[in-house]
Amino acid sequence: MNLNLRNAILHNVSGNTQDQLEDTIVDAIQNGEEKMLPGLGVLFEVIWNNSTEDEKKEMLANLEKGVK
Repeated sequence: MNLNLRNAILHNVSGNTQDQLEDTIVDAIQNGEEKMLPGLGVLFEVIWNNSTEDEKKEMLANLEKGVK
């Protein structure tokens, strides 16, 4: 089921512009609904998998600051 959900989320945003992706992320965060969390997780997975090691370290540093 997770793969189906992941594929559905990726299909829904496939071909989106940066502005559309930003709108999707901002809307999900501002909406605050629990049902949006899997979609944000899939988007984060895409970001993580397409980031350099330096970018990953920066994301982890920002995450660490944010959860303290």
